[in-house]
Amino acid sequence: MATTPAQSSRLGGKIRLLRRQEGMSQVALAEALGISPSYLNLIEGNKRPLTAPLLIRLAQQFHLDLKTLAPDEDQRLSEDLLEAFGDTLFDPLDLQAQDVRELVQNSPQLARGVFELYSAYQHARDGLATLSAKLSDGQGFNPEATRLPSEEVGDFIQQAMNHFPDLESVAEALWTRANLDADQPYPGLAGAFEARGIAVRIHRVSEGPGLLRRFDPERRILSLSELLPQRSRTFQLAHQLALLDHSDLLDRLAAHPLLRTDASRALARVALANYFASAVLMPYERFLKAAKAERYDIDILARRFQTSFEQVCHRVTTLRRPGSEGVPFHFLRLDIAGNISKSFSASGIRFARFSGACPRWNAHAAFLTPGLIRTQISEFPDGRRYFCIARTLQKDTGGYRGQHAMQAVGLGCEMGHAKELIYADGLRLDQPPVPVGVTCRLCERTDCEQRAFPPLQQAFKVEENLRRTSFYARIEGT
Repeated sequence: MATTPAQSSRLGGKIRLLRRQEGMSQVALAEALGISPSYLNLIEGNKRPLTAPLLIRLAQQFHLDLKTLAPDEDQRLSEDLLEAFGDTLFDPLDLQAQDVRELVQNSPQLARGVFELYSAYQHARDGLATLSAKLSDGQGFNPEATRLPSEEVGDFIQQAMNHFPDLESVAEALWTRANLDADQPYPGLAGAFEARGIAVRIHRVSEGPGLLRRFDPERRILSLSELLPQRSRTFQLAHQLALLDHSDLLDRLAAHPLLRTDASRALARVALANYFASAVLMPYERFLKAAKAERYDIDILARRFQTSFEQVCHRVTTLRRPGSEGVPFHFLRLDIAGNISKSFSASGIRFARFSGACPRWNAHAAFLTPGLIRTQISEFPDGRRYFCIARTLQKDTGGYRGQHAMQAVGLGCEMGHAKELIYADGLRLDQPPVPVGVTCRLCERTDCEQRAFPPLQQAFKVEENLRRTSFYARIEGT
């Protein structure tokens, strides 16, 4: 773990917490580290930086993985807490961003507890609304239905940086064992099922409306829908192989502290099986080499590896193998109402947890030009800039009466990586960026005409004798 001087000087709270958990005095820890108690006191007060040798000695003393001290974790927790405190519930407290950051730096466990408490409050509030609606309809109520397994799975994937080396290894082993053809993997995967005494058949729509894959373990039949294109049938074969051959591995990975319910662990197994399927169809080193050679042209990669646009977008976010890494991307998928159904960030960009995304993101505008790729250079209030692409996807369940749901996916990276993407060709990368934010309550910009809520940092004042273009914006000169 590499830390800058500014980052290492913010680790004092973590060091103090670790020392207290071990029941050590400052004198005892200072002696173990080979420094004076007064210097350790300055470190714990964030008044002196931690040098690399001291970091290593601390890791040895407390038997730590250095990732435990990663400043990125503090940053994510600070951002999560800032969004939580963006709730109007906290308006009377007049909290400042610096107050939240100091809480995270000095008492990270307490900060995590506050965030967990707020999350529980949010779930309880949502559950109350659900209960009210169900009781008014005369229906029953299941308390577990108020939990959101997708949030826990999202945190699990984010903590792993969407990279699972064990799944990569077993996916690579399958290529050798099944003797797969790079241009036509479907026959080899189907043969793997035949070798296990499992028949693969294609079922008609009338046999199971809305059913895309079904495995009958007793009859030893795997049935795939005729609605699935060949690339999707191949993906479903690989997914089912993960469930059959690597169930123990999926269980082990899903036995994670962040996954607290049976529903979240079951959903994690599905996500991990999908990861395995992607790793089978897009083998790590071959895919990374192609992605770099084609400068992350999603359409070309999708055709070459016989996968979909969305599957390639997912796969490029998983290229985090140490020493063989791709561009650190962020990814999100949302519907036309702005609901984010999937998100991941290796670029450092922040996604809202409790509210909608900024309407200025190009992922929203993608719905105006279905099927076309839109590019955007955006800048957050803290000055960080990103290069992003977005495109709509249409999920067709088939037939005249089938549903045609439309979603948009967004993929992006820090501006420093923009030239590695073909989508930046011909663009002026020094052009004025689009000012965006995480969500209205956290955004410090007061001149945005698309504000839906006032900013957390400023008190909201009603001026009845003025009528602006936006009720919450404060445009200069008005």
